[in-house]
Amino acid sequence: MLNEVRALRYVDPLRAGGSVPGIVEADDLGTYVVKFTGAAQGHKALIAEVVVGELGRRLGLRVPELVLVDFDPGVAAHEPDQEIQDLLRASAGVNLGMDYLPGSRDFKAGMIEVSPAEAGRVVWLDALTGNVDRSCANPNLMVWHGALWLIDNGAGLIFHHRWSGAHASLLKAYDLRDHALGGYAPDVAAADAELAPQVTAELLREVVALVPDAWLADEPGFDSVEHVREAYVHHLAARAAGSAHWLPADFSSPAQLKAEAAERAAATRAGRPAWLQHVPDRTARRSG
Repeated sequence: MLNEVRALRYVDPLRAGGSVPGIVEADDLGTYVVKFTGAAQGHKALIAEVVVGELGRRLGLRVPELVLVDFDPGVAAHEPDQEIQDLLRASAGVNLGMDYLPGSRDFKAGMIEVSPAEAGRVVWLDALTGNVDRSCANPNLMVWHGALWLIDNGAGLIFHHRWSGAHASLLKAYDLRDHALGGYAPDVAAADAELAPQVTAELLREVVALVPDAWLADEPGFDSVEHVREAYVHHLAARAAGSAHWLPADFSSPAQLKAEAAERAAATRAGRPAWLQHVPDRTARRSG
C-alpha cells in the first residue's frame, strides 16, 4: 500500500497546473505536491498518477514518492482565493501527494545530458500508457540533482475515460512526434526489449492494488471494484505483449519542430490578404 499521511498545513497553490495542485506539509515531516480529488479531472487523473507512476518506478524510472494524503480543508482556512477554497472543500478526505523536490527545475531541451537508453525508457512508458502530455511545450519532467524525474502522469491511461471503447485503442500506435525527449535519439527498441517482458499481470496487479477502492467504485459497466482493477491489468498486459504494433519510431528534434512551426506560419500567411502578409503568426511565436 501507499504510505498514508495527514495534511497539517496548506502552504501554497501551484497555479501553473490546470488542476491547481498545492504544496502541503504533512505529519510525517514531509512536504508534498498534492493533487486533489475535487479538481476537474477527478479520480481518473489520480488513478493514472498512481498506476503510471508506480509502474514507472518498478521499471527503474525516477518518480517522486507517492503517498495518500488525508486532507482537512480547515488546514487551508488562510487561503484567500475563493475558487481554490471551493476546490479544497470539495477535496476533503483522501487525496494524492507526490514528494516535493526542493530546488528542482522544469526540464528544457539541452539542460542536461539524457542518454538514448534513458530517453527510450521514458518514451516507452509513455507509449505503453498512452501519455499524451509529455511534449516539448509541456514536458512534465523535472531536473533534480542533475537527474531526470517524471511528474504529472495523470494524462496517461486515456482509455479508462471510456471503457466501452478501450479495446479499440489496445494496439493503437503512439503518435507523439513532439515528445519532450524526441531530440535525444531515444532507443525505444532497446527499451521495449528490456521492459516489455517485465510488464506481467502479476506486476500490474501489484501496482493497481495501490489505488484506493473509493477511486474505482461505481465505474459504469463494472459490477465490482475488483473487476475494474482486472480491466486495467488486462489492458496494460495485452498492450505490453503487443508492443510491436504501437512502438514509436519517428521523432522530431526541437530544431525540426521549430522549423515545422515556421513553415506552418508561412503557409498560413500565404493565404492572408496582402495587408496581413507581414503580421507575425501567433502560433509560430508560441511554438518557439
